[in-house]
Amino acid sequence: MSSLSPTWTGVYPAATTQFATDGSVDVEGTQKVLTALVEDGVDGLIILGTCGENNSLTPQEKRTVLRAAVEAVGGRVPLITGVSEFTTDRASEYARDAEAIGLDALMVLPAMVYVPTAEELYVHFKTVAEASALPVMLYNNPPAYRVSIGFDTLDRLIPVKNVVAVKESAPDPRRFTDLINRYGDRYILMAGLDDVALEGLFLGATGWVSGLTSAFPKESVALVAAFQRGEFEEARRIYRWFMPLLHLDAEHDLVQSIKLAEQIMGRGSERVRLPRMPLAGARRDEVIAMVEKAAATRPALQVANAA
Repeated sequence: MSSLSPTWTGVYPAATTQFATDGSVDVEGTQKVLTALVEDGVDGLIILGTCGENNSLTPQEKRTVLRAAVEAVGGRVPLITGVSEFTTDRASEYARDAEAIGLDALMVLPAMVYVPTAEELYVHFKTVAEASALPVMLYNNPPAYRVSIGFDTLDRLIPVKNVVAVKESAPDPRRFTDLINRYGDRYILMAGLDDVALEGLFLGATGWVSGLTSAFPKESVALVAAFQRGEFEEARRIYRWFMPLLHLDAEHDLVQSIKLAEQIMGRGSERVRLPRMPLAGARRDEVIAMVEKAAATRPALQVANAA
Protein backbone atom coordinates (compact mmCIF):
# COMPACT_ATOMS: atom_id res chain seq x y z
CA MET A 1 0.00 0.00 0.00
CA SER A 2 0.97 3.63 -0.48
CA SER A 3 2.91 5.09 2.42
CA LEU A 4 3.56 8.72 1.40
CA SER A 5 1.36 11.13 -0.47
CA PRO A 6 3.33 13.36 -2.84
CA THR A 7 3.34 17.04 -1.96
CA TRP A 8 4.10 17.87 -5.61
CA THR A 9 6.56 20.50 -4.43
CA GLY A 10 10.33 20.70 -4.69
CA VAL A 11 12.56 18.51 -6.85
CA TYR A 12 11.58 15.08 -8.20
CA PRO A 13 14.44 13.67 -10.28
CA ALA A 14 13.58 11.23 -13.04
CA ALA A 15 16.00 8.61 -11.75
CA THR A 16 18.02 6.36 -14.03
CA THR A 17 17.93 2.58 -14.12
CA GLN A 18 21.41 1.12 -13.82
CA PHE A 19 22.62 -1.80 -15.94
CA ALA A 20 25.36 -4.36 -15.38
CA THR A 21 28.09 -5.02 -17.95
CA ASP A 22 26.06 -7.93 -19.38
CA GLY A 23 23.07 -5.66 -19.95
CA SER A 24 20.96 -6.96 -17.07
CA VAL A 25 19.33 -4.63 -14.57
CA ASP A 26 21.80 -3.72 -11.83
CA VAL A 27 19.43 -3.74 -8.87
CA GLU A 28 22.04 -2.80 -6.29
CA GLY A 29 23.43 -0.04 -8.52
CA THR A 30 19.94 1.35 -9.06
CA GLN A 31 19.27 1.35 -5.33
CA LYS A 32 22.54 3.22 -4.72
CA VAL A 33 21.52 5.91 -7.21
CA LEU A 34 18.14 6.33 -5.53
CA THR A 35 19.56 6.38 -2.02
CA ALA A 36 22.19 8.97 -2.95
CA LEU A 37 19.54 11.27 -4.42
CA VAL A 38 17.43 11.05 -1.28
CA GLU A 39 20.45 11.75 0.90
CA ASP A 40 21.17 14.83 -1.21
CA GLY A 41 17.77 16.24 -0.35
CA VAL A 42 15.38 15.61 -3.22
CA ASP A 43 11.68 15.74 -2.38
CA GLY A 44 10.55 12.67 -4.32
CA LEU A 45 11.62 10.28 -7.05
CA ILE A 46 10.29 9.32 -10.46
CA ILE A 47 11.00 5.64 -11.01
CA LEU A 48 10.96 4.27 -14.58
CA GLY A 49 10.29 7.51 -16.37
CA THR A 50 12.04 8.35 -19.63
CA CYS A 51 15.43 8.49 -17.91
CA GLY A 52 14.63 5.19 -16.23
CA GLU A 53 14.38 3.60 -19.70
CA ASN A 54 10.91 2.26 -18.94
CA ASN A 55 10.22 0.92 -22.40
CA SER A 56 13.56 -0.89 -22.57
CA LEU A 57 12.66 -3.16 -19.65
CA THR A 58 10.60 -6.34 -19.63
CA PRO A 59 7.42 -6.40 -17.52
CA GLN A 60 9.16 -8.49 -14.87
CA GLU A 61 12.19 -6.20 -14.79
CA LYS A 62 9.92 -3.21 -14.24
CA ARG A 63 8.32 -4.84 -11.21
CA THR A 64 11.78 -5.78 -9.92
CA VAL A 65 12.92 -2.15 -10.14
CA LEU A 66 9.80 -0.96 -8.31
CA ARG A 67 10.35 -3.45 -5.48
CA ALA A 68 14.00 -2.44 -5.28
CA ALA A 69 13.05 1.23 -5.03
CA VAL A 70 10.55 0.58 -2.24
CA GLU A 71 13.11 -1.54 -0.42
CA ALA A 72 15.81 1.13 -0.70
CA VAL A 73 13.97 4.39 -0.06
CA GLY A 74 10.29 3.65 0.41
CA GLY A 75 8.80 5.75 3.19
CA ARG A 76 11.58 8.33 2.98
CA VAL A 77 10.27 10.28 -0.01
CA PRO A 78 7.26 9.74 -2.29
CA LEU A 79 7.93 7.29 -5.11
CA ILE A 80 6.16 7.87 -8.42
CA THR A 81 6.42 5.42 -11.27
CA GLY A 82 6.09 6.12 -14.95
CA VAL A 83 3.26 4.18 -16.61
CA SER A 84 4.39 3.74 -20.20
CA GLU A 85 2.84 0.79 -22.02
CA PHE A 86 1.71 -0.12 -25.52
CA THR A 87 -1.93 -0.76 -24.56
CA THR A 88 -4.38 0.56 -22.01
CA ASP A 89 -4.92 -2.90 -20.51
CA ARG A 90 -1.20 -3.33 -19.87
CA ALA A 91 -0.97 0.15 -18.39
CA SER A 92 -3.89 -0.58 -16.06
CA GLU A 93 -2.33 -3.86 -14.95
CA TYR A 94 0.95 -2.07 -14.28
CA ALA A 95 -0.85 0.61 -12.25
CA ARG A 96 -2.47 -2.04 -10.07
CA ASP A 97 0.83 -3.83 -9.57
CA ALA A 98 2.61 -0.58 -8.67
CA GLU A 99 0.02 0.14 -6.01
CA ALA A 100 0.39 -3.37 -4.58
CA ILE A 101 4.19 -3.09 -4.52
CA GLY A 102 4.00 0.13 -2.54
CA LEU A 103 4.48 3.02 -4.94
CA ASP A 104 2.93 6.31 -3.89
CA ALA A 105 1.73 7.75 -7.19
CA LEU A 106 1.67 7.25 -10.95
CA MET A 107 2.98 9.35 -13.83
CA VAL A 108 0.80 8.23 -16.74
CA LEU A 109 1.95 8.64 -20.32
CA PRO A 110 -0.07 8.23 -23.50
CA ALA A 111 0.06 4.71 -24.89
CA MET A 112 3.34 4.20 -26.71
CA VAL A 113 3.83 4.14 -30.51
CA TYR A 114 0.19 4.68 -31.45
CA VAL A 115 -0.81 8.35 -31.79
CA PRO A 116 -4.29 8.62 -30.26
CA THR A 117 -7.27 10.80 -31.05
CA ALA A 118 -8.52 13.08 -28.27
CA GLU A 119 -11.20 10.52 -27.42
CA GLU A 120 -8.69 7.68 -27.24
CA LEU A 121 -6.33 9.75 -25.08
CA TYR A 122 -9.14 10.55 -22.65
CA VAL A 123 -10.27 6.93 -22.39
CA HIS A 124 -6.68 5.76 -21.85
CA PHE A 125 -6.01 8.22 -19.03
CA LYS A 126 -9.39 7.65 -17.37
CA THR A 127 -9.10 3.86 -17.52
CA VAL A 128 -5.57 3.77 -16.12
CA ALA A 129 -6.38 6.27 -13.38
CA GLU A 130 -9.39 4.25 -12.29
CA ALA A 131 -7.35 1.03 -12.17
CA SER A 132 -5.84 2.05 -8.81
CA ALA A 133 -6.45 4.44 -5.95
CA LEU A 134 -3.08 6.12 -6.39
CA PRO A 135 -2.85 9.82 -7.30
CA VAL A 136 -2.03 10.36 -10.95
CA MET A 137 0.18 12.92 -12.68
CA LEU A 138 -0.38 13.11 -16.43
CA TYR A 139 2.74 13.55 -18.54
CA ASN A 140 2.41 16.07 -21.37
CA ASN A 141 5.40 15.97 -23.73
CA PRO A 142 4.27 16.67 -27.31
CA PRO A 143 7.76 16.61 -28.90
CA ALA A 144 8.50 13.16 -27.50
CA TYR A 145 5.10 11.45 -27.72
CA ARG A 146 3.54 13.24 -30.71
CA VAL A 147 0.34 14.14 -28.89
CA SER A 148 -0.58 17.07 -26.68
CA ILE A 149 -2.94 16.73 -23.74
CA GLY A 150 -5.41 19.38 -24.83
CA PHE A 151 -8.07 21.27 -22.93
CA ASP A 152 -10.72 18.94 -24.32
CA THR A 153 -9.06 15.98 -22.60
CA LEU A 154 -8.36 17.81 -19.34
CA ASP A 155 -11.93 19.15 -19.25
CA ARG A 156 -13.31 15.61 -19.39
CA LEU A 157 -10.89 14.34 -16.73
CA ILE A 158 -12.01 16.87 -14.12
CA PRO A 159 -14.44 14.36 -12.49
CA VAL A 160 -11.66 11.73 -12.16
CA LYS A 161 -10.60 12.72 -8.66
CA ASN A 162 -7.27 10.91 -8.49
CA VAL A 163 -5.98 12.71 -11.60
CA VAL A 164 -4.39 15.49 -9.61
CA ALA A 165 -1.33 16.81 -11.48
CA VAL A 166 0.21 17.48 -14.88
CA LYS A 167 3.90 17.22 -15.66
CA GLU A 168 4.21 19.92 -18.29
CA SER A 169 7.06 19.33 -20.73
CA ALA A 170 5.83 21.38 -23.67
CA PRO A 171 8.67 23.74 -24.66
CA ASP A 172 6.34 26.77 -24.63
CA PRO A 173 6.08 28.18 -21.07
CA ARG A 174 2.85 30.01 -21.99
CA ARG A 175 1.12 26.70 -21.43
CA PHE A 176 1.49 27.06 -17.63
CA THR A 177 -0.51 30.30 -17.64
CA ASP A 178 -3.13 28.92 -20.01
CA LEU A 179 -3.66 25.89 -17.76
CA ILE A 180 -3.92 27.95 -14.58
CA ASN A 181 -6.28 30.46 -16.22
CA ARG A 182 -8.57 27.65 -17.31
CA TYR A 183 -8.39 25.27 -14.34
CA GLY A 184 -7.25 27.30 -11.35
CA ASP A 185 -6.00 24.85 -8.74
CA ARG A 186 -7.83 21.79 -10.14
CA TYR A 187 -4.58 20.43 -11.60
CA ILE A 188 -1.24 20.82 -9.84
CA LEU A 189 1.46 21.72 -12.35
CA MET A 190 5.00 20.34 -12.30
CA ALA A 191 7.72 21.78 -14.53
CA GLY A 192 8.91 18.88 -16.66
CA LEU A 193 11.45 20.28 -19.10
CA ASP A 194 14.76 21.19 -17.48
CA ASP A 195 15.58 24.27 -19.54
CA VAL A 196 12.26 25.98 -18.81
CA ALA A 197 12.06 24.85 -15.18
CA LEU A 198 12.55 28.22 -13.51
CA GLU A 199 10.14 29.84 -15.95
CA GLY A 200 7.63 27.17 -15.00
CA LEU A 201 8.06 27.88 -11.30
CA PHE A 202 7.56 31.61 -11.83
CA LEU A 203 4.39 30.89 -13.83
CA GLY A 204 2.80 28.63 -11.24
CA ALA A 205 4.41 25.19 -11.24
CA THR A 206 4.82 23.92 -7.68
CA GLY A 207 7.74 21.59 -8.35
CA TRP A 208 10.24 20.31 -10.88
CA VAL A 209 10.52 16.83 -12.43
CA SER A 210 14.16 16.96 -13.46
CA GLY A 211 16.63 14.99 -15.54
CA LEU A 212 19.96 16.67 -14.76
CA THR A 213 19.30 16.50 -11.02
CA SER A 214 20.67 12.97 -11.27
CA ALA A 215 24.13 14.47 -11.84
CA PHE A 216 23.84 17.67 -9.78
CA PRO A 217 21.21 17.12 -7.07
CA LYS A 218 22.42 19.64 -4.52
CA GLU A 219 22.34 22.48 -7.04
CA SER A 220 18.86 21.46 -8.18
CA VAL A 221 17.55 21.39 -4.63
CA ALA A 222 19.20 24.72 -3.88
CA LEU A 223 17.70 26.34 -6.97
CA VAL A 224 14.14 25.40 -6.05
CA ALA A 225 14.67 26.19 -2.37
CA ALA A 226 15.92 29.67 -3.26
CA PHE A 227 12.87 30.24 -5.42
CA GLN A 228 10.56 29.06 -2.65
CA ARG A 229 12.22 31.49 -0.21
CA GLY A 230 11.70 34.33 -2.63
CA GLU A 231 15.44 34.66 -3.25
CA PHE A 232 15.00 35.04 -6.97
CA GLU A 233 18.44 36.41 -7.74
CA GLU A 234 20.00 33.35 -6.09
CA ALA A 235 17.68 31.08 -8.08
CA ARG A 236 18.64 32.85 -11.31
CA ARG A 237 22.33 32.60 -10.47
CA ILE A 238 22.15 28.82 -10.08
CA TYR A 239 19.89 28.48 -13.11
CA ARG A 240 22.25 30.41 -15.38
CA TRP A 241 25.19 28.26 -14.29
CA PHE A 242 23.09 25.13 -14.88
CA MET A 243 21.53 26.08 -18.22
CA PRO A 244 24.09 24.59 -20.66
CA LEU A 245 23.50 21.19 -19.07
CA LEU A 246 19.75 21.69 -18.72
CA HIS A 247 19.49 22.05 -22.50
CA LEU A 248 20.52 18.39 -22.75
CA ASP A 249 17.11 17.40 -21.35
CA ALA A 250 15.46 18.66 -24.54
CA GLU A 251 17.62 16.58 -26.90
CA HIS A 252 16.82 13.17 -28.34
CA ASP A 253 19.85 11.63 -26.59
CA LEU A 254 18.92 13.00 -23.15
CA VAL A 255 19.13 9.59 -21.47
CA GLN A 256 22.66 8.90 -22.68
CA SER A 257 23.75 12.44 -21.83
CA ILE A 258 22.30 12.35 -18.33
CA LYS A 259 23.80 8.94 -17.59
CA LEU A 260 27.19 10.07 -18.89
CA ALA A 261 26.94 13.12 -16.62
CA GLU A 262 26.09 10.81 -13.71
CA GLN A 263 29.16 8.71 -14.45
CA ILE A 264 31.47 11.72 -14.63
CA MET A 265 30.11 12.92 -11.27
CA GLY A 266 30.64 9.49 -9.71
CA ARG A 267 26.93 8.78 -9.25
CA GLY A 268 26.22 5.96 -11.69
CA SER A 269 27.11 4.29 -14.97
CA GLU A 270 26.53 5.52 -18.52
CA ARG A 271 25.46 2.04 -19.62
CA VAL A 272 22.16 2.06 -21.52
CA ARG A 273 20.16 -0.66 -23.19
CA LEU A 274 19.77 -1.04 -26.95
CA PRO A 275 18.48 0.53 -29.12
CA ARG A 276 20.15 3.34 -27.18
CA MET A 277 23.93 3.36 -27.28
CA PRO A 278 26.39 5.38 -25.19
CA LEU A 279 27.44 8.68 -26.68
CA ALA A 280 30.46 8.53 -28.97
CA GLY A 281 32.70 10.80 -31.01
CA ALA A 282 32.22 14.55 -31.06
CA ARG A 283 28.91 14.40 -29.19
CA ARG A 284 30.49 12.50 -26.31
CA ASP A 285 33.40 14.95 -26.17
CA GLU A 286 30.95 17.86 -26.17
CA VAL A 287 28.90 16.52 -23.26
CA ILE A 288 32.01 15.59 -21.24
CA ALA A 289 33.36 19.12 -21.70
CA MET A 290 30.03 20.60 -20.58
CA VAL A 291 29.84 18.44 -17.44
CA GLU A 292 33.48 19.02 -16.52
CA LYS A 293 33.05 22.77 -16.91
CA ALA A 294 29.93 22.71 -14.75
CA ALA A 295 31.73 20.64 -12.11
CA ALA A 296 34.65 23.07 -12.08
CA THR A 297 32.43 26.13 -11.73
CA ARG A 298 29.80 24.82 -9.29
CA PRO A 299 28.16 27.73 -7.52
CA ALA A 300 28.56 28.20 -3.80
CA LEU A 301 25.14 27.42 -2.39
CA GLN A 302 23.28 29.47 0.14
CA VAL A 303 21.67 27.49 2.95
CA ALA A 304 18.21 28.38 4.19
CA ASN A 305 17.93 29.48 7.81
CA ALA A 306 16.77 26.69 10.07
CA ALA A 307 13.90 28.89 11.24
